[in-house]
Parts: sequence; C-alpha cells; structure tokens
Amino acid sequence: MIAVITGDIINSEHYKVTEWLSVLKLQLSKYGNTPEHWEVYRGDEFQIKVPIAKALEVAIGIKACIKKVKGLDVRMGVGLGKESFIGASVSESNGTAYQLSGRIFEKLKDQKLSLAIATENVENDVVLNLIIKLALDFMDDWSPVSAEIITIALESPHAQQQEIADKLGVQQSAISQRQKRARLDLVQQVLAYYSSLINKK
Repeated sequence: MIAVITGDIINSEHYKVTEWLSVLKLQLSKYGNTPEHWEVYRGDEFQIKVPIAKALEVAIGIKACIKKVKGLDVRMGVGLGKESFIGASVSESNGTAYQLSGRIFEKLKDQKLSLAIATENVENDVVLNLIIKLALDFMDDWSPVSAEIITIALESPHAQQQEIADKLGVQQSAISQRQKRARLDLVQQVLAYYSSLINKK
C-alpha cells in the first residue's frame, strides 16, 4: 500500500515559472528522487508517491511551501491504495492508489476544494474529507509568513520557539503569535487524527 498525490499549482499562469518551480521541486525532492518517486509535467502539474503514514503531512507541507509565494496555492488529490505496476517513472506506474488520486484530483475544481483524500474505505473518506474541508477554511488563507511557520514546524517538529526565532531573526513572542495565527495546533491535531485512523488494523 502506498499514497499518491496528484496536484497542480493554482494561479500559476499569473506568475513566472521561476517564481514557483524551483520551490516545488525542492519540496518534492525531500521525499525521493525524480522520476521514480515524483515528477512535474504538463507545465504546472505534479505527481508524487509517498508512504501512506506520511501522505497528509506531505500534502500539507507542499501546500505550505507553495503558499510562501504570495498569491499562489496548490490543488491536490491524495489516493491511498495499491501499486500494481511500477514503471520507469511515477507517471507510468499504476494501481488503485494512482487511480484514486487521479479521480479525486479531477473532482476538486468543481468542488472548489484544494485538497481531498480517497481511500479504499468510504467511511474513512467521509470523515477525513470533512476534517480536511474544515482545516482548509484556515489553511487556504495562510499568508506567506504563516506558510513559512508551518513549513518549519513540519520539517523540525521538535524545534523550540527560541530556536525558530533565532533562525528567522525575530523575537520568540513573534513565533508564538505566528504559530497561533497559522493554527499550528489544529494542523498537528488533524495529522494526529489521520495517523491514528490509518494505523487502525
């Protein structure tokens, strides 16, 4: 079982490719090599396969890294399932994870959503997608500053506020305020729930 994330950059046509492509590629490269684990294709679309346990965290991490560029966002469909064929590249591979990811991704535009999950368990899908939809209410509104604080929190979950403040050259109190504004506590709770759900036998 694997997770596949299919996505594209929202509003990319209003920006130079140089403003977001290297940011996206750097983020994707943290989770594996191209083209066997991830690919960017058709201009602003991408696909990446990751372990199921990390799927939602990876998706939120990609969203945060793209939203560090003011005015940009990302649309992603996450599919959890099997990989029945491994091709030379991730876009040539196949299985239920790829099919579910592609199908849910295609529905996002009409649903006016930027993130959704499809698994082989319909009951889980309903609950997960309701939670994600509620979380998107604030995640879609992240400013570049909020997106940056989420990126740091996901990459360095055990970093103290003072460490982050030193890194960014601001006061510790500013880090606390930024974390509250970005709703980091809720992001962590959503990820914890996702983890507990998929770890159930």
